[in-house]
Amino acid sequence: MKRRVFIIVLDSLGVGALPDAHLAGEEGCHTLNHIISLAGGLDVPRLQAWGLGNMDTVEGLQPAAQPAAAFGRLAEVSPGKDTPTGHWEMMGCPLDFAFPVYEEGFPEDFLTEFVRRADLPGYLCNRSYSGTQVIADFGAEHLATGKPIVYTSADSVFQIAAHEESFGLERLYKVCEIARELLMPLNVGRVIARPFVGELGAFERTYNRHDYGIEPPSEMVLDRLVEAGVETVGVGKIKDIFCGRGISRSILSEGNRDGMEHTLQLARDLESGLVFVNLVDFDSLYGHRRDAIGYRRALEEFDGQLAELETLLRPEDLVFLTADHGNDPAFTQTTDHTREYVPVLVGGPGLKNPINLGIRGSFADLGATVEEALGLDPAAPGKSFLDQIQ
Repeated sequence: MKRRVFIIVLDSLGVGALPDAHLAGEEGCHTLNHIISLAGGLDVPRLQAWGLGNMDTVEGLQPAAQPAAAFGRLAEVSPGKDTPTGHWEMMGCPLDFAFPVYEEGFPEDFLTEFVRRADLPGYLCNRSYSGTQVIADFGAEHLATGKPIVYTSADSVFQIAAHEESFGLERLYKVCEIARELLMPLNVGRVIARPFVGELGAFERTYNRHDYGIEPPSEMVLDRLVEAGVETVGVGKIKDIFCGRGISRSILSEGNRDGMEHTLQLARDLESGLVFVNLVDFDSLYGHRRDAIGYRRALEEFDGQLAELETLLRPEDLVFLTADHGNDPAFTQTTDHTREYVPVLVGGPGLKNPINLGIRGSFADLGATVEEALGLDPAAPGKSFLDQIQ
């Protein structure tokens, strides 16, 4: 089959609280609505044409009279609200457990062994912290002592921040590999290298971030596609999220704009297969920083790139727009993800029936639909809706 399928994850664009969001104190969260209200509107004509404003609970966007795409919401059945959990469920691997979190800091016995194995003079911080604030608060001591900054969040992450020049980027990656090995028995979801550059008072994180995860625990849509000879291209941090599994080619990106430029080039060149894109800036630059105005601008820039992508699509192509969790800018008591429904918009020339998909019971329904669209029999637990849109 010569069809191309594009999955574009607008990382963190939630569209309303899941029924269990109150368990995390997140009742009333709605990333999209609160971006619109806090930023004074949203000018996204293509996303509106695709039906983003037609979804239940979305306010502040004019519904399209005749949407150009199928539209709906996906409910997450896995108990987490982190990036790997959302992406894995999307690809047919929902979890029945949540990864452990260490908001009060990681165990001392682990840290002692980590310092010894990595030959470090010690460490700084070791508690939940904003990623930009932690380098502002501990960066000077890091430069003076050579101790890496370790911190976490409400996600299952052990993050290590270090200056690319004084500490060394390759050394940071090696230190993260050691931490990843030591944290396997604790089942921590990710170790993340967080390099930064600059001088005191003007530190900036770079796009040389690297995630060290764990493999999904069961077979996924991506595994079956590769086994069937379908080319799967990951853009951005997709390869890291899946530990390289089910990805036949990976293209690193430096943020949303660069990620979409690679996607547009693939739309020009790729003969057939899957293009799986994560646009990380929505989450890392705007969601976690509670920057509704920045988030609005990023969505408006993406809207223009979506219009350009539409001009490059071939007759059978399908484009799926979705997210992996929420990150509500109105929830200023934390800078963490929020547990929300995510949008699903399906457009492109291959779409024949732009219907209201309503609420789908799992993120896995998207993966099952993609699997069938690329010529395979969709496997459980996802339920394909391809027949409804074609």
